[in-house]
Amino acid sequence: MRRLLSAVPKGTLVVGGGLAVLGLASFLHLMAAGHSLDDAQSSSVSVLWSIVFSIGIGLFMPVEQEVARLVAVRSVSGDGVRPVLRTAALLTGAVLATVLVLLAVFAGPMADNLFDGDRGMVLALGGAFTGLAAEHLTRGVLSGLGRFGWYGTQLAVDGGLRIVIAGALWLAGVQSPVAFALVLAFAPAAAVLLTLPPVLRGLRPGGRVTMATLCAGLFLLVASSLLAQVVANVGVINVQLLATHAEEGIAAALLAALILARIPLFVFASLQASLLPALTRSIASGDLAGYRHQLVRALGVVGLLGLAGAAPAVILGPWLAELMFDAGAGVLTRVDFVWLTFGVLAYMFATVLGQAVVARGWHAGQAVGWLIGTLVLIAVTLGPGDLRLRVELAFAIGSLAVIPVVLPFAWRKGSQAPPTPVLDPTPTLTAGRPAD
Repeated sequence: MRRLLSAVPKGTLVVGGGLAVLGLASFLHLMAAGHSLDDAQSSSVSVLWSIVFSIGIGLFMPVEQEVARLVAVRSVSGDGVRPVLRTAALLTGAVLATVLVLLAVFAGPMADNLFDGDRGMVLALGGAFTGLAAEHLTRGVLSGLGRFGWYGTQLAVDGGLRIVIAGALWLAGVQSPVAFALVLAFAPAAAVLLTLPPVLRGLRPGGRVTMATLCAGLFLLVASSLLAQVVANVGVINVQLLATHAEEGIAAALLAALILARIPLFVFASLQASLLPALTRSIASGDLAGYRHQLVRALGVVGLLGLAGAAPAVILGPWLAELMFDAGAGVLTRVDFVWLTFGVLAYMFATVLGQAVVARGWHAGQAVGWLIGTLVLIAVTLGPGDLRLRVELAFAIGSLAVIPVVLPFAWRKGSQAPPTPVLDPTPTLTAGRPAD
């Protein structure tokens, strides 16, 4: 066990603890809403939660990744990171403002179609997007600086507040879906404010970072993030869209199987937060051997994690799906879980290699990989044969197809990434130091 723990990048366990609290909070938050609200109101909260943690993460997680990469590079070179945060904050603010304007323009149709006519839910959705944007921006700085204790603290505070507030609303008998939705706005905001001091302490003046420099990598990261979410999550949607009336029972059972098979992805998230800065520092310092060593160890840990999750899922999956999700007896077999757990393992390998590609500055390589994986997934899904098998194979083969595309970028010779200007080509001096 000691050797396994030493194989993961520094900060993985601390971040994992915070993620554990946050994951528990998600479950308890939705459970409290489900017990306090009627079916329509509870459905509105679930829809809002799904939008925030699919579209929201697709838009703002790349901000965290790119900020972490640039901050890690500067921490090696000794350059200050204040300009990174300043430029990233302007860009994040612009993206958030665009989202909020769209929510305001389409508030009526969204409320009518998604939230049972309640426009207060659209307002809560805007607050949740705002909190998520602030969290990912500040986490990027904390991750890049290696301050994983505070990173994990922010996750834990967010999760802890969700548990406390949602529980209090439940015990108080509150029956307002807006109140439960606003938990996703208040908790992140409070977590950001609490962990803001260590972010600000890490800011020093440095060479300017242009918006073009940040956007060059960020747009490709957004594309990769959204495509990766398609590969991971679209199976659930495809089952709902393509199932015939006779296949409705199979569809419900398959949704349960996907939930059980993807449990290792939650644990894997704690590795992701610390992996990118660690790989980036090795590349920035010219340590290709160290970079490859960390990459191989990360792949090894992911392999063990995938196998550890696959064994109980394959053996107990059909029984658990029937017990926990009321899946029909005999509808799911162990073969179904073999394909799904294989897909999860391939997805985690592809994600680790994608992080390595980003650490080297080859953002386009990762985007191309996930694009090909998505196209393969679509082709398999729309092919002939049993729907259940098509969806399972689409996830597995689509994830697997990403690996040979990104592997050459991750393992190529040379310790330097392609030229990515970090400084403004025309430096401006103020009082004898670089502008910030």
